Amino acid sequence: MSTDIRIALIDDDQAFRSSLRLLINGSPGYRCCGDWPTVEAALHSPKLGEAEILLLDIQLPGVDGDEGVALVLEAWPELTVLMFTAHDHNQRVFRSLCRGASGYLLKNIAPTRLLEALAEAHAGGSPMSPLIARKVVRLFRQTSMPAHENHGLTRREIEILGLLSEGHSYGSAASRLCVSINTIRTHIRAIYEKLHVHSQTEAVSKALRAGLI
Repeated sequence: MSTDIRIALIDDDQAFRSSLRLLINGSPGYRCCGDWPTVEAALHSPKLGEAEILLLDIQLPGVDGDEGVALVLEAWPELTVLMFTAHDHNQRVFRSLCRGASGYLLKNIAPTRLLEALAEAHAGGSPMSPLIARKVVRLFRQTSMPAHENHGLTRREIEILGLLSEGHSYGSAASRLCVSINTIRTHIRAIYEKLHVHSQTEAVSKALRAGLI
C-alpha cells in the first residue's frame, strides 16, 4: 500500500493547477489524487474523499474558498484544509481559520517549503506563511481579552507556542531552541492535553485569548 501523502487541489487557474500537480506527483512521498476549478465540482467528486490534505484557493468562481472550507469539512471532516492563495486580506484569513482551515499559505511560497508544509500538516501541524502568522497574531490580540490562567503550561511550552504563532514549523522551532524535533512533538502533546485542544491552530488561538503569548 502506498504511503504517499495524498493531496487535492481547488484553484480556478488551470495552468497553476497543472504546475502544482507536476510538483506534487514529481516529488517522492506525495501524490495528487484530484484537482478541480471550483468547490462545487470538488464536492461532487468522490476523489475528494481520497485526499488527506486539500490546498484551497480563496478567490474562486461560485463559492469562495473562505466559505467553501466549511462545506468541504462538513462533507469530509477528516480532511485537512490548507488555504493556498495570493490573498492575505485580514478578514478572509480570519474567516478561513475560524471555519476550520488548518493553515494558510501564500502562493509565493518556495516549492521546497510547500512540500515541507504539506508534510507538516500531515503530521498534525498548522503551517502558515510568516506574513499570515503575524496577521493572525495581531487579529487575535485585537479581539482577545487577556486572562491570567496559564493552564499549567511550563515556560518552555509557552515559548514553543510563541514560536508556532509566528509561523515556525516543528523543525525550525527545534532548531531555534536547540532541541530535537521529537522533543518538540512531546511538548506539543503536553500542550494539547493541558489546553484540551486537538490541533495547533486551536492551541495557538487559546493561548492568544488567554494572553499567554
